[in-house]
Amino acid sequence: MKYLLAMSYAATENCDVPMTDWDPADVTAHIQFQHSLGQELQASGELVDAQGLSGPESARIVVADGTGAPVISDGPFPETKEFLAGYWIVDVDSPERALEIAAKASAAPGPGGVPLRQPIEVREIMGVPATES
Repeated sequence: MKYLLAMSYAATENCDVPMTDWDPADVTAHIQFQHSLGQELQASGELVDAQGLSGPESARIVVADGTGAPVISDGPFPETKEFLAGYWIVDVDSPERALEIAAKASAAPGPGGVPLRQPIEVREIMGVPATES
């Protein structure tokens, strides 16, 4: 079973400071945690892919109808300061294991080493439907 674990960047009850304003040692500890989690999942054979994403300031929205030129606009303009920060794709034996990994990711250290309690969205990846040949 494959799952997408999506990490949104948003203020949490434990941290409302953007990472760009963290002490450099805290940023290093956070990134090391992410690397360690990736290595753990790779060693267990559960990691399919994991990536951090650039901030919304570099995002573009593309809308097209297939006939005319697409409309391209600068990034999303969310009403909140929340945006998709990164993701993991894992291939696990059960939904419970996907939730366990998400819980570990949610506890990544923030400023002062305090767990961020970052929301991690867990969604099963749908298989491709069979088609008649």
